[in-house]
Amino acid sequence: MPRYAALLRGVSPMNCKMEQLRRALEAARFERVVTVLSSGNAVFDTDAAPPAELERRVEAATEAHLGRGFDAIVRPVTALEALLSGDPFAPFAPRSAEKRVVTFLKATPSRLPRLPASLSKARVVALDGQEAFTLYEREEAGPVFMTLIERTFGEQLTTRTWDTVAKIAAR
Repeated sequence: MPRYAALLRGVSPMNCKMEQLRRALEAARFERVVTVLSSGNAVFDTDAAPPAELERRVEAATEAHLGRGFDAIVRPVTALEALLSGDPFAPFAPRSAEKRVVTFLKATPSRLPRLPASLSKARVVALDGQEAFTLYEREEAGPVFMTLIERTFGEQLTTRTWDTVAKIAAR
């Protein structure tokens, strides 16, 4: 049975407890559900299905069992493993102060953005299908990188740090 990762947008410890998310996904008949960190990541087994179908099921489960729907983006765990092994950031020589962020898009953009795109200390360096790659340095102005990402790709997306993607893939 294939293993998938669900990445929910807008989840924090204040609006969704991971134990509740796990139970909601189990109620939707996903198997071997585990959550990763407290930012809306879950890994589960289910029969093979298109990611869009699994996204609808995850979103319906959060609405039905958590009293609030969260947008979900689903990827096969094997796709995350391939992403990690390919290290798409390597050609851009990240500086030691730069954080690596993967943005998971709900759909491939109909119009390809001009890259690299930058704003302050953030730069979107690449796009590969439905994944975008951003490098940024923390700054006092707050999460400027999210402003850049949403300006470039819209809001049908969610982001994870490179380290978080590795933790999700390992589950």
